[in-house]
Amino acid sequence: MKLLFAIKHLASAVGGAERVLLTICSGLATRGHEVSIVTFDQPGGKPFYHLADRVKLINLAVGNAARSAGIFETVERMKALRQIAATEQPDIAVGFMHSMFIPMAFALVGTGIPTLGSEHIVPEHYRMRRFQFFLLVIAARLMKKITVLSEAIRSSYPASVKAKMVVMPNPIEKPVLQTDKVLSKINRTLLNVGRLDKQKDHVTLIHAFSKIAPDFPNWQLRIVGDGPLRKDLEELIEALDLQDKVTLPGVTKAIDTEYASAEIFVISSTYEAFGLVTAEAMSHGLPTVGFADCPGTNELIENNVSGVLVESKGGRIEALADALSNLIRNPALQERLGKAGQEQIKRHFSKEQVCDQWEALLMASASNKF
Repeated sequence: MKLLFAIKHLASAVGGAERVLLTICSGLATRGHEVSIVTFDQPGGKPFYHLADRVKLINLAVGNAARSAGIFETVERMKALRQIAATEQPDIAVGFMHSMFIPMAFALVGTGIPTLGSEHIVPEHYRMRRFQFFLLVIAARLMKKITVLSEAIRSSYPASVKAKMVVMPNPIEKPVLQTDKVLSKINRTLLNVGRLDKQKDHVTLIHAFSKIAPDFPNWQLRIVGDGPLRKDLEELIEALDLQDKVTLPGVTKAIDTEYASAEIFVISSTYEAFGLVTAEAMSHGLPTVGFADCPGTNELIENNVSGVLVESKGGRIEALADALSNLIRNPALQERLGKAGQEQIKRHFSKEQVCDQWEALLMASASNKF
């Protein structure tokens, strides 16, 4: 098949959805499909993450892809999408994230090219964005299907939109590094990966770590990522006198190295669409800790089987501190949870399995079986 994927930008994008798109496109290209990716990046812009050479990258250079578009810029982008679709003539077009699949759905009306959307956020995003949600409802009628990351997310949409949605999990690539730990090493790492914003609740994580740090002098907290709250978090770390214990190294392409160097993974988010970094950590055999009331985390971790789910009724900081302290003190529990989590990810979220599901969905959509 000739496949046209589209996403707003890749050159400066370091999020999970961008990484998932590149993984899927590379996997489908390896299977013999002719795959192209369209972005609004400037000419010469390269993806932050690796993209297979056989995937064609088309940068349309319409506006500033790193910021929100106004009405006139959106119209220009829709014109550009329609033109490139007419030139490429794909069997099917797929827009990744609502910032792309909504304008694409309207842009390709009347072209005869079937369209799919791939949603990577939860409905809470639209709570204060009513006009965006209205456009999503209309766009859903124009597309064959919209993929979402879990049945819980699908169930939370109105019936008219839910009828167009199918569950499509994120693929988790096999770790590229040896995951065995060097038990004799002195310093040990509690790892978090995520954008530095309110949703990830790093404030709770840093406060929780401050409560247990005196008891575990050879443990450090490493928060990999960047975002608007960096300065606030740096000030919090300084106020708690944790400069030598908590590090914020920024974003990295060598994420496998981070997982392989850590002993425990903790995700402090209040909600996730799909806990991609949590699943990646589990695939590396890391015991994982998250909150029981966090969607996207509680669907991945089975409490005391493949990780630890923290009940926050007594307060998020105290509950997380207690859970981390208990796990740090119990190496046997770390090993058991890590192995179980690794097996779980291998069974349900391998790149091969998810590419199989994408291939079946694309073929059915292109042949008008929906």
